[in-house]
Amino acid sequence: MGRVLYHVGIDGGRGSVLATRLVVAFETDFRFGMQVDFAAKELTVKLVYYGPALSGKTTNLRAIHWLGTSSACGELMTLETQNDRTLFFDMLPITVSSESGIKVRLKLFTVPGQVMHNATRRLVLQATDGVAFIADSQRSEAAANRESFLNLKQNLAENGIDPDRVPIIIQFNKRDMDDIRSDEELEAIAKQSREPIYRAVATRGYGVMQTLRGLIRETWTKLEEEHALHEKFGLSPVRFMQEVESKLKHDPRQQER
Repeated sequence: MGRVLYHVGIDGGRGSVLATRLVVAFETDFRFGMQVDFAAKELTVKLVYYGPALSGKTTNLRAIHWLGTSSACGELMTLETQNDRTLFFDMLPITVSSESGIKVRLKLFTVPGQVMHNATRRLVLQATDGVAFIADSQRSEAAANRESFLNLKQNLAENGIDPDRVPIIIQFNKRDMDDIRSDEELEAIAKQSREPIYRAVATRGYGVMQTLRGLIRETWTKLEEEHALHEKFGLSPVRFMQEVESKLKHDPRQQER
C-alpha cells in the first residue's frame, strides 16, 4: 500500500498553496524507498554501493558511466576530499523507459568508506531499495571487509530496514591485485552466503555491468514481490530487464569475468 505525498509550491501573488506533484511512496515494514511520480510518469529506485575505504565503490560508478549508453546515464556527481576519497556520495541516475510509458529512474549512490564518516554512510543508506557491497579481494583487507559488512547490517537496522530482507549482492573487486582470495575461496564463500557474489576489476571495467545488472535484477524481483509492479503499471520483469540490458550495454572490447 502506498502513502500519497504532495509536493507543493507557493503562489506569491495570492499566497495560495499549489499542489505541483503527486508522488506515491511505497512503504513496507522494512521501508523501501521506491517512489512513483505520476505527473512525470516516473518510478525511482535507490541503489547504494557500500564497502570499506578504497574498495572501488566510486570506481564502479565511474566505469558504469563510461560503459553505459549515453541515453541511459545522467551526470555523475562526486564530492571528494584532498586524498581523493569520496566524502559524501556519488549519484548516477540511469533512466530506463518501459512499454507502459513509465520511466524507471535508477539512482546509484556510494557512501564514504572511512569509519569517521559513519553518520554520513547511515544517512545515504536511508530508504535504499538494494545494496551492492564492494569488497576488496586482497587477503590483507579481509578484516576491513568483515567490519564494513557488519557496519552495513547495523546501519540498515538503525534506519528501520530489515537486513535480512533488503536485496544485497557482493562484488569482490581488485581481482588483478597480488595475494587475493582465490576463485575457489570465493566459491566456498558463495555456498555459505545468501548474497550472490560477483568478481570485478573495476578500474578496467571488468565485471562492473554484470554486478549492476545482478543488483537491479535482485532488487526488481523484491519490488515486484512487494508491490506487484507488473499488475499495477504493466512493468513486466522480463521486459524490464531486457530494457536494462539494452541501455547498459558495455563496450564489447571490455570483456567481463
